[in-house]
Amino acid sequence: MSQENRATFGGRIGAVLVAAGSAVGLGNIWRFPYIVGENGGGAFLLVYLCCIMLLGLPLMISEFSIGASTHKNAVGAFRELNKRWTVVGYLGVLASLLILSFYLVVAGWTAEYTLHSFLANDVVRSTSVEVQTAAFNSFITHPWKPLIYAVGFSLATHIIIVLGVQKGIERASKLLMPMLFVFLFVLACRSMMMPRGLEGLQFFLTPDFSKLTTSSVLAALGQAFFSLSIGLGTMVTYGSYFKSTTHVQGTAVRVSLLDTFVAIMAGLVIFPAVFSAGIEPGAGPSLVFITLPSIFATMPWPALWSSLFFLLLVVAALTSTISMHEAGTAYMEEEYGLSRRKAAWCVTLFVSLLCCFCSLSLGAWSWLKVCGLSLFDAFDYLTANIMLPLGGLLTCLFTGWFFERKRFESQLYPEGKIGRLYPVLRLLIRYICPIIIVILFADNLGII
Repeated sequence: MSQENRATFGGRIGAVLVAAGSAVGLGNIWRFPYIVGENGGGAFLLVYLCCIMLLGLPLMISEFSIGASTHKNAVGAFRELNKRWTVVGYLGVLASLLILSFYLVVAGWTAEYTLHSFLANDVVRSTSVEVQTAAFNSFITHPWKPLIYAVGFSLATHIIIVLGVQKGIERASKLLMPMLFVFLFVLACRSMMMPRGLEGLQFFLTPDFSKLTTSSVLAALGQAFFSLSIGLGTMVTYGSYFKSTTHVQGTAVRVSLLDTFVAIMAGLVIFPAVFSAGIEPGAGPSLVFITLPSIFATMPWPALWSSLFFLLLVVAALTSTISMHEAGTAYMEEEYGLSRRKAAWCVTLFVSLLCCFCSLSLGAWSWLKVCGLSLFDAFDYLTANIMLPLGGLLTCLFTGWFFERKRFESQLYPEGKIGRLYPVLRLLIRYICPIIIVILFADNLGII
């Protein structure tokens, strides 16, 4: 596909919303609040914001620049810039597909809970955590129900991808991202009005550095890294759709700010509600699917608030599944000369099959294990602890030491005048970010 005929985003707003949609996902709304709760609240939030600036932003600028300078998919981009580094592109595309395969399972759970909320069934009305736990475990271990939702989510993603970059991905992002912001705002206002809501707000926003530990700092590093979809090939792919007039650094800053904004708004939704119900803020991953439904049941119009919240999760999940699917679709389309429709079907069928195996490994096929982990947990561990840190580390090393300097600078400063902060960015990419990622990598593997 020639560069002239290649699709691009319609404008700056579209590029920002699409890239923000990739970064904003269940990690912001599901994972971020309970990690904050487990690590002391406001002090962790400050460390997390520093990590976004020191690690996330330079990496995002790097990936955008690689894509924008080549206008090719993740594999093709690295191949054009330096054939020896093509493996980084393959690593990113593979990580996207593996994450998408189990991410679709969790996305299916959000769709199931949204339907329950709209129907206002007995589970939604129950204030008992025990009832919610039993209902959740019964659903995720069911032999076929989770499969229907996961595959349905995969097909919904497929439809948007087939429509193309502007008519599908960009148009969907322009609709879904504002919806997400509105839902968050409404839910945050309602949550803060609950009894003891201000206590939750104080816990979330007031720093208490006595609760910070080394593990807390490493958790903040990990959350910042994974929250921005770094190392997946998605930002390289999206960067390849930038117009020549799109400002790489400005777009990266805006995407990082929007991603952080959503994570903070999620905290404003969850912590006041949790404190109002007298529940431990570090309740873990069960916070969303078990604890919060029991809290919604105590509110007036529980079906309304539960529906809004889980619809919010569906929107966040869809914006992320689109980006991961597109990384694979662009690769298949450009590397194998397939039509967009055929390339999308290849990815959809592959990840739908894998997501079925991941879902069944939690229930009917619980014998399906890798190194003692269910296939679902094995894919999660492999991508989060090995593939993404490795992809991010290699991207830093490539950008800092092997990306032609003039070509890199031309993406950051197309007008030709080098900015004052450029030396700081170079320092971060060449030295600081690799050191941080190596420490994170070693911690993930249990070396330190």
